[in-house]
This record gives sequence, structure tokens and C-alpha cells, in this order.
Amino acid sequence: MDFLIIFPFLLALLLSQGSFTDPEKQRVDSGLEIYKKLFEVKRKDQMNALKNLIELNDVNQQYKIIDIMLKGLFKVLEDSRAVLITADVPPDGPFPQDEKIKDAYSHVVENTAFFGDVVLRFPKIVHHYFDRNSNWNSLIRWGIGFCNLTGVFEQGPHSQVLRLMAQELGISEKSPDYRNPFKTDQSEFFPSADTFQKALRDEEKRRKKEEKRKEIRKGPRISRSQSEL
Repeated sequence: MDFLIIFPFLLALLLSQGSFTDPEKQRVDSGLEIYKKLFEVKRKDQMNALKNLIELNDVNQQYKIIDIMLKGLFKVLEDSRAVLITADVPPDGPFPQDEKIKDAYSHVVENTAFFGDVVLRFPKIVHHYFDRNSNWNSLIRWGIGFCNLTGVFEQGPHSQVLRLMAQELGISEKSPDYRNPFKTDQSEFFPSADTFQKALRDEEKRRKKEEKRKEIRKGPRISRSQSEL
């Protein structure tokens, strides 16, 4: 799967959300149940996107995609949190009816879940970026707390993702029986230390070369006083 094909799809996935049909006709107290069904559809799309990312089978490509993807994901999460806090939306309250607030709610729930999927399958790459970013840590802590109170994750196949993610990231204490469910059965998601470090070195070299190219393109500047001589 080519980088140029998969990345736009992943970016669109971060910004999209489930939509209601004829929301005026839906009862307020049934809004959450309707959203849960839409959430299941969105999760299938996320799983397909993640499958494509895994099938790249190239640590360097995965490194680049996850780098860009996490920046986009946390920007969406930060903006959505601001909307919800400004509107004083309680996560355990009635499902919002205002479109802007509904979109923010969906973005928080869906991107928090998707981040959990990514960190459990690519822990080394995610830790490389996440562990050095205190703002991301604060955002995902808030996101997990918000999601835990929504009722969206109470049952079903996604009920464990928040708990496992929190333990993997060190946000909550690891239980004695904790294990990443993808580590044993799908070890290809965990590149060896040598492979991973090589990918990091290659990416660092690529960035330095790109910076040098930009400097060469700019070239030396001639000051106004020199040009007048």
C-alpha cells in the first residue's frame, strides 16, 4: 500500500464523523443509542485504515505516516475539547443536538478510540512521539476520562480499548495480568529494536538532507548595500 494512497484516507478518517439522518425526528433520549450504531460503522472504517497501515510492512513508511497522523489527531482532539468545554457539555449527560457540539463529541470519542488502536499496535513508534509531548499526554488523559463517562464504551468489542490504552501509556497503573493483546499473536506489529532504531536514524538523516536542500535553494542573500556597490 503506497504512502500517497493511505495517508489522505487516514487524514479524512480523523476529521469525519458519523452523521444523523433527519435529526429533528429523533428523540433526544435515543440520541446516544443511535450514535453507538454509527460509532460501530466508523470503527469498521478505522480498522480498515489500520489494516492498510499494517500491510505497508515498512517501518520507515509507518514512521512517517504515524508522525503526521498523530499531529493531526491531537489537533482535532484539542479543538474538539475546546468546543465541548466552552459549551459545558457533560460526557454523561444527554447526547448533544447542536451540530457543532455533536461533531466535537464524535471527534473526541472516535479519535480517542483510534489512538488507542494505533498505540496498541505500534507502541514503539507512538511512544517515541507521545512520551516527549506533555500536551498530548494531557489531551489523551482528558479524552480517556471523557470517553469513559459517555457510555459508548460500556459494552461490545471496543469496551477494553480505553483501559488497555491507559495502561500501555502509563496513564493508569498496569494490572498484574496486563498484556498487550496484539503483542503475542501479531508480533509483526512490533519491529525489533535494531529495525526500529535504524528506521529512526534513516528518518533523521532524511530530515537533515531536506533541511540542507532548503538552505541550498534559498542560497546566499545579497544585502542592499552590496548590490549598490
